[in-house]
Amino acid sequence: MTVSEPSFSAPVKILSAHGLLFDMDGTIIDSTDAVVKHWQKIGKEIGVDPELILATSHGRRSIDVLQIYEPKLANWEYISHAEGLIPKEFGQDAVEIPGSRALLDKLEEEGIPWCIVTSGTRPLVTGWLDVMKLAHPNKMVTAEDVQNGKPDPACYQLGEKLLALQQPKASIVVFEDAPAGVRSGKAAGYTVVALHTTHKLEQLIEAGADYVVRDMRSVTLRSCDKTTGVSQLEIANALV
Repeated sequence: MTVSEPSFSAPVKILSAHGLLFDMDGTIIDSTDAVVKHWQKIGKEIGVDPELILATSHGRRSIDVLQIYEPKLANWEYISHAEGLIPKEFGQDAVEIPGSRALLDKLEEEGIPWCIVTSGTRPLVTGWLDVMKLAHPNKMVTAEDVQNGKPDPACYQLGEKLLALQQPKASIVVFEDAPAGVRSGKAAGYTVVALHTTHKLEQLIEAGADYVVRDMRSVTLRSCDKTTGVSQLEIANALV
């Protein structure tokens, strides 16, 4: 599907959710410049054109990328160390996705169950949260926790499990920016809100996103019923 002159002006929609699952890069923060520098560094080390790596790496686990370009480095010891250095070496190159800090702070304030589900390693995620001084979730799913990365649904299914929700058929909302992540959330059976921060609109629509917004400023927590565990999310200015 081709989107011409996109209009982010859809009427406000209210979503009910028992738990929220967030991708990290492109959804909570944008560390694109830092990741580019990281892969440029790795590319030079292994003798592979960084542009070739960057064309296929976003939203995917480093272990899956390196399995293609340098299998001997496709191990968690190397990858965890290398990714753990990114926030330390290139921390100044990351920025918040507009609206993300306010939303996460509100979720923490209200005690809403939420979890980060990312293709990055744990040292990378905790490093960014520390550097950016963002809210830390009680639980997170990182690259090391699943056998298959996105678009496989296992990571998001594990995210729901870690939330330990009491409802047998909980309503889950996923926030993503990459087509692989959108497909992962949809394959898990969840509602997916895609952020138009890193990929083309056509890619997000084709992947099956239920809603597409510019950034997290379109998402507002309106209420939370502590008895039922249901939160009401307002989605404003989504793609028509």
